Amino acid sequence: MDVSPGTPHRLDPAGGCPHADNARLLARGSVAPVALPGGVEGMAVIGHDTLKEFLAHSEVAKGAEHFTALREGRIAAGWPLMTFATVRGMTTADDEDHRRLRSLVSTAFTPRRVERLRPWIEELTDQLLDDLWRAADGNDGVADLRRNFALPLPMGVIGELLGVDAEFRDRLHHLSSQVVATDIGPEQAVAANRDLVAVLASVAAARAERPGDDLTSALIAARDEEGDRLSQEELLGTLVLMIIAGHETTLNLITNAVRALCGHRDQLESVRNGRADWSDVVEETLRWDAPVSYFPFRYPVRDLTLDGTVIPKGTPVLAGYSAAGRDKDAHGPDADRFDVTRPARPGTARHLSLGHGAHYCLGAPLARLETTIALERLFTRFPDLDLAVPEAELTRHSSFVGNSVRTLPVRPGVSGP
Repeated sequence: MDVSPGTPHRLDPAGGCPHADNARLLARGSVAPVALPGGVEGMAVIGHDTLKEFLAHSEVAKGAEHFTALREGRIAAGWPLMTFATVRGMTTADDEDHRRLRSLVSTAFTPRRVERLRPWIEELTDQLLDDLWRAADGNDGVADLRRNFALPLPMGVIGELLGVDAEFRDRLHHLSSQVVATDIGPEQAVAANRDLVAVLASVAAARAERPGDDLTSALIAARDEEGDRLSQEELLGTLVLMIIAGHETTLNLITNAVRALCGHRDQLESVRNGRADWSDVVEETLRWDAPVSYFPFRYPVRDLTLDGTVIPKGTPVLAGYSAAGRDKDAHGPDADRFDVTRPARPGTARHLSLGHGAHYCLGAPLARLETTIALERLFTRFPDLDLAVPEAELTRHSSFVGNSVRTLPVRPGVSGP
């Protein structure tokens, strides 16, 4: 990687582990020019303190109308990051539009409402642990934890909340993983986005025909009864965002936490002997190996100077969560060390991996609850669970947005259903 001053860092569309490149970028500053797929010029904010300032800055917008190259027609159809810029929903809305769209779904994700889901999530988790053991029992003691546990748990939960019938869920995961990939070609990108919207339109049609006590039915009612609150395009855009954010990030978080604990048995022992708890594992994983590495996009509405670097108006800017989590200026000289007993540094948030400011992750309470339950019950049921292959042999995601591995082969141990 060329790290000479001013040279844009090419974000590899094939993804890979981001941490070595992040360290080299942080060594030259908290804001870095980057080359996005298709030669599109962008910037990444990677330092913890600077990212915190940027995420809450009053002169930074989310709406695609502020993306200069897109507005001027310089972004080709099928650009792999197009959905992040143009989907109609909370993540591409500002001010009153953002508040309106967020208010339509926010009541489903309050800490109190989420806590009511605990017994059901615990029951689902136990069922999936049975499935994990059976998968291993039929395969010489090895099972893919990501496919058999870390995926169906959050997909099952968000599917239930949205009223998505089980028949649609595998297809939705396949399509959403393509949407967040950064290494697919234009035709694939267009097809994945088209098909994802089509499947969610089918989900919405089913819920319109048979309304239930679910979020999709509530959104349809807002569209039909109060048309000024939600358009059809915003309805489908909201469903796109909810299905992707509602399972892809938690899937990565659970996967990364299990990898971290298997690779740091002393930290697992710290939880078992009471020096830390499972929520500490979740927060340290969010900092140390964030489930989202570089999240698109925000745009300065005027030329903006951050930490001495000018970000021109209308530049697409990525939030560098994985880099900020290991910023030594914020987290100390041992920021690269996974430590579930790590104390919060005075005046510094433990991490920014769930965002900051008005666009702070709406599903944060749910992601934390799901992951805490998943880890506690997984390692209680399978205390000797370990990776079936060395960490270095795990294949990484084909994306610089999502940060995890494609599969996680594990040996759960001998505990059967």
